[in-house]
Amino acid sequence: MIKRLAELYIFSDDYKEKMRFIAGPRQTGKTTLAVKFLKEKKLGKLYYNWDRREVRDKYHKNPYFYSDDILGLPSRNRKWICFDEIHKMPKWKNILKDFYDAEKGKIRFIITGSARLDLLRKSGDSLAGRYFLFHLFPISLRELVASTERNNYSMQKPEKNGMSFVEKNIEEPKYYQKELDLLLKFSGFPEPLSETKKNIHKMWQNNYLDAVLKEDLRDLSGVRNLENVANLFAVLPTKIGSPLSINSLINDVEMSYPAIKNYLYLLELGYLIFKISSYTGKIVRSIKKEKKYYFFDWTRVEDLSFRFENYIAFELFNLITFWKDNGFGDFGLYFIKNRNGQETDFLITKNNTPWLMLEAKLNDENVANHNIRQAEALGNIPLVQVIYKNNIARKISKNIFVLSASRFFS
Repeated sequence: MIKRLAELYIFSDDYKEKMRFIAGPRQTGKTTLAVKFLKEKKLGKLYYNWDRREVRDKYHKNPYFYSDDILGLPSRNRKWICFDEIHKMPKWKNILKDFYDAEKGKIRFIITGSARLDLLRKSGDSLAGRYFLFHLFPISLRELVASTERNNYSMQKPEKNGMSFVEKNIEEPKYYQKELDLLLKFSGFPEPLSETKKNIHKMWQNNYLDAVLKEDLRDLSGVRNLENVANLFAVLPTKIGSPLSINSLINDVEMSYPAIKNYLYLLELGYLIFKISSYTGKIVRSIKKEKKYYFFDWTRVEDLSFRFENYIAFELFNLITFWKDNGFGDFGLYFIKNRNGQETDFLITKNNTPWLMLEAKLNDENVANHNIRQAEALGNIPLVQVIYKNNIARKISKNIFVLSASRFFS
């Protein structure tokens, strides 16, 4: 079993009595993570899946049905309970509020789910101040390396500046190309990654999309014809690497502008895709309002160069989400494009200030001049050209590096 970085922080005593919400794509291991933790605490029977009729029936008969299970356990200083899929219950937020207010200081709650947990954060409601929201995404290279090497790792906290972060990430001269190739071929989802079989991977992909559409988005969205969402999703792999024009999609999928915009939102809500926006601050003649979309399952992109860019986008999105979840700062992920068509793949900001630029390439070790100029214009921040090619670690100048992804993200 691959050890997840989330194990190091989600259940920390630092968060005291707050409920721990764990959101993220389906089948990334949210339930596995919670059940493993409960079993380690010898509290395995305090896991309740609200998809099961028997759990819902118990609740209707006795709202505090879990009390009997707690009484049957040896006395402990602290009890933990996991409610899985409770967000599918009517008025689930009121249910959780009642549980939390009644048991605060005696029981700590773990809540696992997907789209609705993120939606909760975007709207005011009665649970405000009672929980912290964390995310569990597909497996990163760092997690995979830690498991295959059987070594321990600590939380990758952000350094004081982008240069310190780069130096920290390359201080260990090791390359993990085998692990990187596994991720690029089978994705970071535990099931296909553990099987490493092409046919199983393809079958898993087909079943996964159907499950998200039918089990996550149908009730949440109210959209009747989810096949239109699937059709849009099927077109998106060819759009990776460039800002997405909704107008250009109208002819491809024969849908209206409002429908496409709504379906893109649903695909985000279901953790099938994520987006990054163009950065406009301090960039002369920047392109505004454009967005790029990437897949959580980057293996849906056939072209290797674009698949690699998608993978790099995921590693960065995963990293800054972890930093934000843990209160390490207000980090953002952007791309840069000016009106001359010159583009830099990624820019990380901290508290709205440029922090680190990155460019994704398969084998090209030559850094484009426009990328160097952009890094200088943004305050001489470090620029890293991350490449698929193995065994590369070059320092071009004081702030400019060319590094193998197999080293930089491990």
